[in-house]
Formats: sequence, C-alpha cells, structure tokens
Amino acid sequence: MALSFQRATKKSARLRMALIGVAGAGKTYTALSIAQHLGEKIAVIDTERGSASKYSDQFDFDVLEIETYSPKTYIEAMEAAEEAGYDVLVIDSLSHAWVGKDGALEQVDKAARRTQSGNNFGAWRDVTPQHNAMVDAMISSKMHIIGTMRAKTEYVQEKDPKSGRTTIRKVGMAPIQRDGLEYEFDVVADLDADNNFIVGKTRCPQLSGAVVNRAGREVARTLKNWLTDGAQVDAPRAEPRAEAPKPQPKAAKPAPAPAPVEAEDDFEADDVDAVHCDCGIPAKYVRGKSGAGWVCGHVGTEEPTCGFRMKEAPIEVADDPFAEEAPEPKVHLNGAHG
Repeated sequence: MALSFQRATKKSARLRMALIGVAGAGKTYTALSIAQHLGEKIAVIDTERGSASKYSDQFDFDVLEIETYSPKTYIEAMEAAEEAGYDVLVIDSLSHAWVGKDGALEQVDKAARRTQSGNNFGAWRDVTPQHNAMVDAMISSKMHIIGTMRAKTEYVQEKDPKSGRTTIRKVGMAPIQRDGLEYEFDVVADLDADNNFIVGKTRCPQLSGAVVNRAGREVARTLKNWLTDGAQVDAPRAEPRAEAPKPQPKAAKPAPAPAPVEAEDDFEADDVDAVHCDCGIPAKYVRGKSGAGWVCGHVGTEEPTCGFRMKEAPIEVADDPFAEEAPEPKVHLNGAHG
C-alpha cells in the first residue's frame, strides 16, 4: 500500500473539549453556553437523570437520556447523533462510562466475580478495548464534542485574611475517568464553585492560561477562529471556455470609380459640394500632373465662367487656370526708363 503525506490544515477540525468540576460548578450550563455558539443543531447525551432538560427554556437542543452507561451505549448514542446531522454533541457526563451502571469499572468487577479468582487483570483485557473504542468514536466524530466529567471532591479549610474567619470550601481534584483521558481533548478546563472557566490544558494558544467567568460566546468564538484559521479551500476551477472566433477582416470594397467629367488638357474633375464658385454653383475640383484645386463649375461647358479658382498647390501645366498672369514687360523707349 502506497503511503503519502498531505499538507495539514484545520479546515475540517472539530472541537474536543472536556469540562471538569464538582457538583454545582455549572458544567452542563457552561457546555450548553459554548455549544450554542459552535453550531446550530445541538444534541445532549444526558446521564444525569434529566438535568440538561432543566435548561431547555434557555437553549435550543435535543436530548437523549440513557440509563445504562457501558462504553458501547455511548458509542451507539454518538453514532445516532452523527447520523441525525447534529453539529455539536454534549456528553453529560463521561464519568458514568467509568463508574456508572454497566460502566467500565462495574464490568471489570462482574467479570472478576464470575471467575471467582479475585484477579481483575483478565477482565481488563475485555473491557479496555471497549473503552478505547468509545474514545476513538469521540476523536473521529464529525461533530464538535463537549464532554463533562465529575471531579473527585475534596474539602479544604481556608482562612479569610480580612475577617480571620475559617471557611470550608469544596474543591475538585482529578476527573472521575480513566487516567490520562484528558489528554485526548483539545481543551480541558476546570470549573470552580464560582463558575470560573479555568483552562488547564489547551492546543489553542489564545486560551492558554485563560480564566473566564461564565464562559460562553467569547470562548466559542475564539475556538471557532482557531479551528478554521489558516484553512485553505481550493477555489473551484473554471471550465475551459472555447475561444471566441477571431473576427475575419472584411474585404475592402473597391472605391467607386469617379464619375467622368470633362476637363481641359489632362485634368480629371469631381463635383465637390463644399466649395461654390462665384456663380453660386458647386465648384469643380480638378487634378492634374502639376497640382489640384477648384475652378468655376461652368468650366468645360458652354456657359460663361466666372473666373473662380482656388488652388491647393501650384501647378505648372499649359493653360493652367491657377497660373498667375505674368506682368507685361516694360518697354524702354529711347533709353528712357520708366
């Protein structure tokens, strides 16, 4: 099989986000707040006994409530959501696939009891592939996926430096899921009791170290820009167009032969309406070897001519109508000048 590399882009990337928090930290609400700005069609896999539906008056989404939490059930639910064409899938929560009814830990315990050996290593050989298949289904999904996970709860005592009073605060520790699962996600954020979205791990540089109170639109917008930034979409190729036929030069029409007119000597003449002689009729344009110009329109006829002439160039032919009359030579009598 031939293997080939191609240029990496984010044009088809989908978000994988994990929200980790103790009960009451706002995991479901935050997941829906971000989801509504990532896509139009939102689906929720609800393992929390209908808790997501309590926000149906604030968000538009469809819900699937499941009662058994085997990895196989999660896979079937994800496949159903993808086939239905949802853009975003909220899995609330992923912790049940680990510790819930028919979850991974329960399946291992059941297998160990069946063998009566008390050794669950053999059981993990059967359960681990199921859990891996669930993780693979999340990673390969065409939807944006936001998974919530419960955090292991611990209580700490804190002293207020101003009042001096000691208070007990509930804090979240590691997520309730298989160790290392959080590394499968693009963004992992902890939610504290004040609904602060605290980014602990991210592949999105813009969210590195971010702390956002009541995360929603801005976080979703940042993630969408990051997922699509730099994506190169090939421009549609235009179909080759047939070259337009080149215009063929038209054959020049032969110039009409000038109407024959009578002219003196070797002249040819044309009627030209733009010039009139002193008789008030169109002057005749005559051409010869020695020049060209206009003369009285009666030239060449039996009508008397007016002597009109307008030359374009000097001509030197006999009987030239444009020739200047030579001055009469002066006669000198008896040597007198004058």
